[in-house]
Amino acid sequence: MTTQTAPAANELSTPHTGRSPQAQATTAVSGGTAGADQPAANRGRTSIADVVVVKVAGIAAREIPGVYDMGGGLSRTIGAVRDRVPGGRPNVGRGVKVEVGERQTAIDLDLVVEYGVSVMDVAQDVRENVISAVERITGLEVVEVNVTVNDVHLPDEDEPGTTAEARVE
Repeated sequence: MTTQTAPAANELSTPHTGRSPQAQATTAVSGGTAGADQPAANRGRTSIADVVVVKVAGIAAREIPGVYDMGGGLSRTIGAVRDRVPGGRPNVGRGVKVEVGERQTAIDLDLVVEYGVSVMDVAQDVRENVISAVERITGLEVVEVNVTVNDVHLPDEDEPGTTAEARVE
């Protein structure tokens, strides 16, 4: 799905009266026009694919201290396998779902936070950083960022060989 950053017609400013559509006054904001007499910046339309918003939101969320990883359990497992494959790149969009309209977007994030950090503070910081980055880079208005914390990363989960001592020799 793609979206236009410049809105088409502003239908909310059209008064709804009993008159015919030709007699109604409308305010139109053009998404782009053609013609050599138009300024260069107005010639054509700009479309933004969903994947652009997904990547921007994913990178912005990972910038926040306290975010260990993103995605649910299965997607993190598959991502770990992908990261170990030679030539594989990390998926910055893992744990990010977006809905993109013509002028607005809504974002859902699945996070794993570090043990010991305030979940509410991390969620607030992630929300603020994602909204700022997406609006600055894409020009879309972010109407909501829903944060779901799926897991807490414990410090001892980093070291694979730190299991309890063997009981038998």
